[in-house]
Amino acid sequence: MASNDNSPPSPQSEVRHLSSISVRQNVLISEDPTLIPTPSANTPIPSALHEEAEEKSSSYPGGASPKQPPPPLDDSVKIDLRDHLTPHNDPSNLFAFTPDQLSALMDPKNLPLLYSYGGLDGVAKGLHVDLQTGLVPNTKIQTPVTLNDVMPLSRNAADSPSEPPEPRPRARSMTVLSTATGATRTEPTTAFPQRVNVFGANLLPDVKSKSIFQLMWMAFQDKTLILLTVAAIVSLGVGLYEDIAVPEYDAMGNRIPGVKWVEGVAIIVAVLLVVMVGSVNDFQKERQFRKLNAKKEDRVVKATREGVIGMISVRDVQVGDILHLEPGDIVAVDGVFIEGHNLKCDESAATGESDAVRKQNWETCYRQMQGANNDYAGGSDLKKPAAPAGGEHKANTDPFILSGGKVLEGVCTYLVTCVGTNSYYGRTMMALRSEPESTPLQEKLNYLAEMIAKLGSAVGLLMLIVLLIRYFVTWKDGVPDQATDIVMDIMKILIVVVTIVVVAVPEGLPLAVTLALAYATQRMLKDNNLVRVLAACETMGNATTVCSDKTGTLTQNKMAVVAGTLGCSFRFLKNAPSDRTDLSDISQVAEKVPKQVLNMLNQSIAVNSSAFEGKDENGNDVFVGNKTETALLAFSRDVGSDHYDTIRNNHPVEHAFPFSSERKAMATVVRVPHPDDPKRTIYRVHIKGASEILLQNCNQIVTLQQSNYKSATHDYDVRTRSLTQEDNTRLERIIQSYASRSLRTLGIGYRDFEQWPPQSASSPMPDADGEAAEVPYEDIVHDKGVTLLGIVGIEDPLRDGVTEAVKACQSAGVFVRMVTGDNLVTAKAIAKQCGIYTTGGVVMEGPTFRNLPPAEMDAILPRLQVLARSSPEDKRILVTRLRDLGDIVAVTGDGTNDGPALKSADVGFSMGIAGTEVAKEASSIILMDDNFSSIVKAISWGRCVNDAVKKFLQFQLTVNITAVVTTFLSSVISTNQKSVLTAVQLLWVNLIMDTFAALALATDPPTQELLERAPEPRSAPLITFKMWKMIFGQAIFQIVVTVVLLYSNVLEYDTESPVLQTVVFNTFVFCQIFNEINCRRIDSQLNVFTNIFANKFFVIIFIICVAGQALIVNFGGAAFQVVRIDGIHWAISVLVGLLALPIGVVIRLIPDNLFAFVLFKSTTRERYLGHSQKVPSMYMAGNERMSWSNTYDDVQQGIQSMKHSEETTQPSSKQQGALAASVMLPSLVATAPSTGWVPPDHENENQNTQYSYTSRSFRSND
Repeated sequence: MASNDNSPPSPQSEVRHLSSISVRQNVLISEDPTLIPTPSANTPIPSALHEEAEEKSSSYPGGASPKQPPPPLDDSVKIDLRDHLTPHNDPSNLFAFTPDQLSALMDPKNLPLLYSYGGLDGVAKGLHVDLQTGLVPNTKIQTPVTLNDVMPLSRNAADSPSEPPEPRPRARSMTVLSTATGATRTEPTTAFPQRVNVFGANLLPDVKSKSIFQLMWMAFQDKTLILLTVAAIVSLGVGLYEDIAVPEYDAMGNRIPGVKWVEGVAIIVAVLLVVMVGSVNDFQKERQFRKLNAKKEDRVVKATREGVIGMISVRDVQVGDILHLEPGDIVAVDGVFIEGHNLKCDESAATGESDAVRKQNWETCYRQMQGANNDYAGGSDLKKPAAPAGGEHKANTDPFILSGGKVLEGVCTYLVTCVGTNSYYGRTMMALRSEPESTPLQEKLNYLAEMIAKLGSAVGLLMLIVLLIRYFVTWKDGVPDQATDIVMDIMKILIVVVTIVVVAVPEGLPLAVTLALAYATQRMLKDNNLVRVLAACETMGNATTVCSDKTGTLTQNKMAVVAGTLGCSFRFLKNAPSDRTDLSDISQVAEKVPKQVLNMLNQSIAVNSSAFEGKDENGNDVFVGNKTETALLAFSRDVGSDHYDTIRNNHPVEHAFPFSSERKAMATVVRVPHPDDPKRTIYRVHIKGASEILLQNCNQIVTLQQSNYKSATHDYDVRTRSLTQEDNTRLERIIQSYASRSLRTLGIGYRDFEQWPPQSASSPMPDADGEAAEVPYEDIVHDKGVTLLGIVGIEDPLRDGVTEAVKACQSAGVFVRMVTGDNLVTAKAIAKQCGIYTTGGVVMEGPTFRNLPPAEMDAILPRLQVLARSSPEDKRILVTRLRDLGDIVAVTGDGTNDGPALKSADVGFSMGIAGTEVAKEASSIILMDDNFSSIVKAISWGRCVNDAVKKFLQFQLTVNITAVVTTFLSSVISTNQKSVLTAVQLLWVNLIMDTFAALALATDPPTQELLERAPEPRSAPLITFKMWKMIFGQAIFQIVVTVVLLYSNVLEYDTESPVLQTVVFNTFVFCQIFNEINCRRIDSQLNVFTNIFANKFFVIIFIICVAGQALIVNFGGAAFQVVRIDGIHWAISVLVGLLALPIGVVIRLIPDNLFAFVLFKSTTRERYLGHSQKVPSMYMAGNERMSWSNTYDDVQQGIQSMKHSEETTQPSSKQQGALAASVMLPSLVATAPSTGWVPPDHENENQNTQYSYTSRSFRSND
């Protein structure tokens, strides 16, 4: 029931006014009971002081406190909580809370307020949600719940609990263990109407987009267009005046129809057309990027609904949902921690604090807060609580999950309290909305366009001065009688000058790159590349090296157990050959392995996993989660295990160690009844991880001899024996055997403890407040007390087309490296299958690479092809070093710790399927299918975008030069200061070259040829020498043709003849139309028609331009100042324009070196002609060598200088021997088989490779 404002306060309502504690100089002072301070997330509010404040306020009339000197308020920030603790009176809200009341929990983090709400259970009750089963869609809430209902009656001054609340034990982890099976589900928008009505949906409102009219107005703000419009309006006004007030008559006395107004109208129409086309393009572009952003922001999260764990869209998340978090997740919405293990979040994006924040249940956090309060002395002389020695400060612990935070480690479930604009992240995003930034290519082109515009404006100013001087010089023969004649003459000059400026300004350049990027990103999405950062699209085209993950990127990530060894001797294989008696078929495992060992194995697989059952898009049952874990669950099912969920329910989780890339293992602690005393409990730690690392931590191994199990007393009575050196050697050989067959090896083991935390020198005892202390993973394995169950080999076949994709990258001059956490042998075997590892290449382990001196690292990088057993830090070091050497680096990553490497790279690719949210956030492009082949498509599209802009640049600069020179010359030479190309005609040309050409040339699809050339270095010019050659060659041809037609009397027409002027205009336009085909290639290849019909836009625009020109010439009349011409003149125009194609062939055949004299500086000559340009990376295929790194050459020169100085000094033979030994020893150690510098089992492969201790670099004998 809603409370009445006029009714006397009830005991329950009085307690809602929390005491305020003003913290200043370590003194706590009770003040206004409706205010609380916010100096930290966990400001303590001791219950004793709370009671004291209540008693004092009640002992004075009206509840007033005695007057005391008010403390200074400048150090305290207080928030009025009356609204947060007052029940709402909204009859349509059947929940206990309003969105503002729930938001008050998070900003700032307010543990006392959560306590007042009844804790987690009170919030869940107020939200009508069961913490075990979650929300139930399409359930109508009938009974309202108020704040009075959820706040415990005992929370008053008289009955305040003397002890903080005890943490409620949860029977099991809903994060690690699933209670049922589920599938990815999409709820209809009407599934939770009452929740959406009160708390809103998890969507940010769309950014208010600009209408087409706003975009048109913005396009019209261009200064030259405004100037042209003003001139057109003046021309229109003067033309109308002349046509109406000063009529003209022919020789017969008939009035000539006035058409002087037509030019002004035509210019206005042309300006409107330019504005319309530009704004429509902007409108379309905005819509495309809106769609891309919608796709980019959509993702799925794991949730529990109706007792079923499944994946739901982040947009479907409701207040009251129970969500699951795992390492690498980015928190989607705000909420309160329910239960979990070792959860630590990075909330720096939200709070600015870089420290990891540990999350625990609210009862534990409240007890910690109360414990801190107990450290204060009474009265005003209070002591500040001391931080615990070592470890994490307890002040960093809270139960609040902030949206936008990143899960660094651990797992948990939490109750959603705020979504959409009410969430912390939502409010932040609403405040940070901004326009997208320009890409580097756009900035380059904007600068170029500005320079060209300045040059065109200078030419226009020069032309204005010359024409005005010429015009006023004609007044010596007499000043015109009519003022309108003077105005019209000057306006014509101004119009031509302004039009030249309009033509010279290449506003189409930014449009071209925008169109190219918009088109490319849309098409790349179809090729499974979701571009998050536009600059990455163009950067990817010039990538010189790709550092790729193995699992899921090069392989299918469809894993299955195909081989294994249980104990030391029982080996099984999928489809084992009948002649191998030492191998059992995988289908016989259930028959030949003792039941107790199988039970232990199945228990380990079931509990030490976060995977669960779901359904695929076809409705078939599949396992969902980490692919390694799904493979193990499938194997366990196939050998006749009980349902994994039954095993999980029977063994409650005590603690979990999620997988860490540093330790390359994960572990789960479960409570198991003691076999001898059912009343006691033992704590069994199940461990799985990298086989060779786990093997080092074992001192026991299970035995599978059936005779040992005849006296077994229970289902898990596994018999073990000591792990001998002989066993160790045998198992290492088995691991190598599996790895050489490209199998991923995984070790499985367990260990029992009598108590938890275990008694160990480094394990802390439980805290005084009852909270279980964190147990380091190292305490489980440090004394090598693990029992090995077995080793399994998991097959992950290569993706289709990966070998071809790697070869395509290499032919494109892109060096492909594999960076993986797998062991060296497995990584090398798969790299050979892919074609990444070639003769002469280097395979190295991460720790070895990490510890190399910089000089050795630089020397080895050109041949480093595989980095195995690498950590994310190794990947970051590799990427950073490659960039320092001048490479343009693309890197793939899927884990949380891959974030630094993804950020460090020029282009970061994250995995759309297997990638964590942190990785996606750090990346530039998301691979929607996790496939390496998609990277090759990204390279193609990147080069395509760069080429598209260069094609358009080549075309536009040619038109600019020709139009400006032709207009200038004809205007100056003409006795009437009239250009051969009128303002309207130039605007039509401007439309062709700016908008239509941008659309036509920016939409060329990528071809195979793009991958048959080396990437361009960073220093490559935007306009290459071949482009300049074509620009000037075509411009000279077009200017010569125009001058010859106009002034040579070849057509036997007067220069001022309308027919000749029309032919010149027609020829000029067809030169541009055919030159557009010529500009489809910017290299020296002659065939410009290659793949022309694959670009439908180009064909359509070509037809539009030809048809538009025909309509203008035949029906343009006075508006375009043209007349109809006959077939011969049409043939002349078309054929002369067609000459642009053979002229282009001739220009391409002219050697570039012929014009080398134009480039005076040697550095400029080398930059443009490319004689000494080197791509900074190389790859090895046999003995074929590509470019070495420049830094590598510098190192070699330095070494040669050092050798020369050594020879000069001539040390003694003893000194020489010591020097040789000191240099050679680390080299011998580094090249040992265990380091992976020299492959141990393929010596013949490397017969052409020698290691020089002097240079510490690889050299080839070729």
